[in-house]
Amino acid sequence: MSESAAAIAAATIAFNTELWTLYSFGVLITVFRTFARVKMVGLKGLRADDFMVWVAILIYTAQSTLAYTAVNHGQGLANNGMTDAERAELSPDSTEYHLRVFGSKIQIVGWTTYVCLICTLKMAVLVFYIRLMEGLSNYWRIRIWIGFGLVGATFMASFITIYAGCQPFSKYWQINPDPGNACQGAVARPIVWVTFASSVITDIYLIMVPLPMLWGTSLRLVKKLAATFVLGAGVFVLVCSLLKTVFVIVDPVHGAQLAGEWGTREAFVSVVTTNLPMIFPLLKTWLKPLFGSALSSERTNTKHPSGFRTIGDGGGGSSGPGRSRKPTHVTDNLSFSESEERIVGDIKMNNLEVYAGPAAPDRRPSKGIMVSNEFKMVEDEASQHGDHNAKIVQDTW
Repeated sequence: MSESAAAIAAATIAFNTELWTLYSFGVLITVFRTFARVKMVGLKGLRADDFMVWVAILIYTAQSTLAYTAVNHGQGLANNGMTDAERAELSPDSTEYHLRVFGSKIQIVGWTTYVCLICTLKMAVLVFYIRLMEGLSNYWRIRIWIGFGLVGATFMASFITIYAGCQPFSKYWQINPDPGNACQGAVARPIVWVTFASSVITDIYLIMVPLPMLWGTSLRLVKKLAATFVLGAGVFVLVCSLLKTVFVIVDPVHGAQLAGEWGTREAFVSVVTTNLPMIFPLLKTWLKPLFGSALSSERTNTKHPSGFRTIGDGGGGSSGPGRSRKPTHVTDNLSFSESEERIVGDIKMNNLEVYAGPAAPDRRPSKGIMVSNEFKMVEDEASQHGDHNAKIVQDTW
């Protein structure tokens, strides 16, 4: 075997190993997410985003299979990376010619599955935001619906660019004469730029939807930072998309291979970041025996829990004028198994306790939403037998 053939074989093995390793982890993470949700709300309590991530896995499976086929059966060849002389010399009856035609068609199908996968995952995130922000004011719901519009518009722009950017469509697998950059699917700049711009617009917007709500609360800084990391992990998708775009633009001859590798990583990171908010509490529970107090803390407060406070004006509560409350004990407890997780569970913000601080006798307390960073409120009530009944009110971010 020649050195070049050996290098190609080694590169193919490395690509296959990375591709299917990332795919396996992506599926496993989705399984963990579903396990966490079923654990909290049961099968009947699953919502639309819980099913959408599995639709995304089906598309992810198709995309990974296409990438494997393009490299192992198409040998990574397409109608790009050729000089005019090479195109003229290549016989239509040769094996390379047929491989390049085959690879060019795979590229178009691959771009289609890519935009469908990214769109499905982002729609799942937006559906999750709807569940997360139920009970808040219309302002937050409008932001989410704007997100649906952006994702839908960028999906259509990408789809139209793929299928209308090269006419006649058969030029996508034309070898000779040179069909032009727009008809070379592996390095087509219109497709690369439109999909990249779509990622930038939608990823940044999706990151910015929950963060103003998060940082407008009284949650401790360290937990704000942790929640920001979980909800803002989509920035890693942008990094992968940026690198993929740079490789294609800087080196249109050899950059297609590196762009393909970063495209598989981008798909994997997209799957992970979409499911991360759901699996984070589960991972926290599993790691708690190793880190102990680093992942949980307890404190007692005889008045009110400290946590997410006053976001929006929607929400119902049990406190109000004329309602007396008995002393309560509030415990901050980061336990997945003992408390209903705000993100994993299906608790609506309008069911959370309303608290507006001490109110004057002649003033009605202003409405607000108290979202505790995972708290357990126990109200003791002496029974006629001297026992105590415990009332548990739990929630988390």
